[in-house]
Amino acid sequence: MNLSATDLRFDPLLPWGVIAALAGLALLVAGFALWRGLRGWAWRGLAGLAAALALAAPALEIGSRTGLSDIVLLVDDRSASQGLPERDNQTTAAIDALSQQITALPGTELRRITVGDDPDGTLLGTALSRAVAAEPEARLAGVITVTDGLAHDPDMLPADLPAPMHTLLTGRPQDWDRRLVIEEAPAFGLIDQEVSIRLRIEDQGAVPADQRGQSVSLRISLDGEQEQVVAVPVGTSLELPLTLGHAGQNVVQIGFDAPEGGELTDRNNTAAITINGVRDRLRVLLVSGEPHAGERTWRNLLKSDAAVDLIHFTILRPPDKSDGVPVNELSLIAFPTRELFLERIDDFDLIIFDRYRVRGILPPDYFQNIVRYVRDGGAVLVAAGPEMASVESLNLSPMGAVLPARPTGRVIDQAFTPQLTDAGRRHPVTAGLPGAPDENGENGWGRWLRMAEVTPNPDAEVVMTGADDRPLLVMNRQGEGRVALLASDQVWLWARGFEGGGPQLELLRRIAHWSMKEPELEEEALEADVSGGVNVDFTRRTMADRAGPLTITHPDGRTEDLPLAPDGPGRFAAEWSAPQPGLYRLVDGDLGRVLALGPAAPKEFERTIADAGALGDLSRATGGAVLNLSDGTPDLRTVAPGRNAHGRGVARDWIAVTPRDAATVTGLQRRPLLPGWAWLCIIFGLILAGWLSEGRGGGKWLPSGPRREV
Repeated sequence: MNLSATDLRFDPLLPWGVIAALAGLALLVAGFALWRGLRGWAWRGLAGLAAALALAAPALEIGSRTGLSDIVLLVDDRSASQGLPERDNQTTAAIDALSQQITALPGTELRRITVGDDPDGTLLGTALSRAVAAEPEARLAGVITVTDGLAHDPDMLPADLPAPMHTLLTGRPQDWDRRLVIEEAPAFGLIDQEVSIRLRIEDQGAVPADQRGQSVSLRISLDGEQEQVVAVPVGTSLELPLTLGHAGQNVVQIGFDAPEGGELTDRNNTAAITINGVRDRLRVLLVSGEPHAGERTWRNLLKSDAAVDLIHFTILRPPDKSDGVPVNELSLIAFPTRELFLERIDDFDLIIFDRYRVRGILPPDYFQNIVRYVRDGGAVLVAAGPEMASVESLNLSPMGAVLPARPTGRVIDQAFTPQLTDAGRRHPVTAGLPGAPDENGENGWGRWLRMAEVTPNPDAEVVMTGADDRPLLVMNRQGEGRVALLASDQVWLWARGFEGGGPQLELLRRIAHWSMKEPELEEEALEADVSGGVNVDFTRRTMADRAGPLTITHPDGRTEDLPLAPDGPGRFAAEWSAPQPGLYRLVDGDLGRVLALGPAAPKEFERTIADAGALGDLSRATGGAVLNLSDGTPDLRTVAPGRNAHGRGVARDWIAVTPRDAATVTGLQRRPLLPGWAWLCIIFGLILAGWLSEGRGGGKWLPSGPRREV
């Protein structure tokens, strides 16, 4: 549709101030002539104003405009919550019907906006604001949203709209749902100390009468272990106490069975919570049998770790020493053996015996208690010297039952370079040590000068060897605990840089932390890097020659086998993409783990009952309607702006859009109001008229009155 419009425009030849001054001067001259009684004052004034108007250069601007079509936005919500029963069919039917009605309107264009899933929920407000901002405001005739109303960014909705917005809700009025709500859960917790999770079970929507006031059987499982079942009331917050048993990730799975009565979905009946177990402080008891050059090495290592509480005793005066000094004159602190090894031994995470000799300080009952401590989950590390080959060896005490190797009685006094065994290249304590020797034994480590010869137990693991390939570092598990034996007291040579030194601090740190069961140093472990969202990088550590396949159990119970490929000594890896967020169980042989990818109940299912919410407020503010699609898809009409945009028809409801009659300029012409010669004729004509008027009057006009005779 083509339209035209004519407007008056000015293109002044001089600045407006000058033109205004000329017009004012013309009026001043006309006023002076009037005051003097001149007959041509009006013509003079008109001539001056005509001159000023000619300098303003008036022109006629003639524009041609073309009418623009109206735009209707149709928002199609396809988020996960729209996949609940009947909603997808309702949405598809409504979108198809409305699309046909909109395109059938004359001079109307359809803009369809599809809103999908997002990690932050349904970002319907953001999508609508962007769509409105992308269209000219003068052409927007209406907005129609087909949704369940569960927008997770209501603050992003546009503040106002120039046209009515209609919200068509999916779902049914009789829908109801029961969900698990985690009100508060800690991200970290101390090992062997109780943590609490606050939760409640909540009903939403039109709950059937037979489901009100019932209790629910809540199932709790920690790291996939046997489930515990407790009965909890609906609608009441409760504290769930848990005790974390190990460091690293502890996955808590909480859920309940779907009730009888047809709730909307069971996707929000479970939750997976990951709590990182941390140690308050690592308590270490270091007992040095005698002062020696390597004693300071252990002390510096343990004191440099802010997470370690160290208690260090050095035996300076054994009981068999007789020098005649009275006991009351000794300045040494008495060794609290009973308190440390009987009463408070379980308070320690690790006990280190550094060149300790059996000299009667600890009676056999105390050593028996140390054996019990190890088998119940404690850790002992023995850094041995020549005493290991003597009659004062710890192996000859009751502790020999848990030591990973037995001394032969021989001390090897010769220089040697520590080497890694095949098991050592796979074991996390020694694998990847800086400057580690290759398979040919070539490395940059310095030599040690002495070691005790030992014979490892059949079930122990030799990870380092010394002179003549004799076992140097032997590690083993005893019951629930761990024991490590370093058959040399020469590690301090690395700290001093002898012949280039070696990774002394890193080696001792790893030995100590392995003894205290730190997860990153477990020989058999399954790690999962979930930093990529649903893309997971699996790493399997093992002392075996092969691993896998990894059996993955999906949230819906389906299983799949994932092969693992070698990724270095003792390491196997695989990449995998999860088809959906949820809780996955991983099994490889005797090793199992629970993996939570995203929340078990995604944000889309935190609220499931259709509710217009902020969308309804915006619809009502713009004069639009909030209707339920369960009553049928409404008819579409057009109404003038300011008229009622919705109502009830004969058969069903109707909604309306408002045509905007927008247009765009396609052509523009400018024509002077009068040509220049016409302005000159007018100006000179007015001046001539004024001159002739004065001429007919014979000059100055005299007022009437009596004349004076002379």
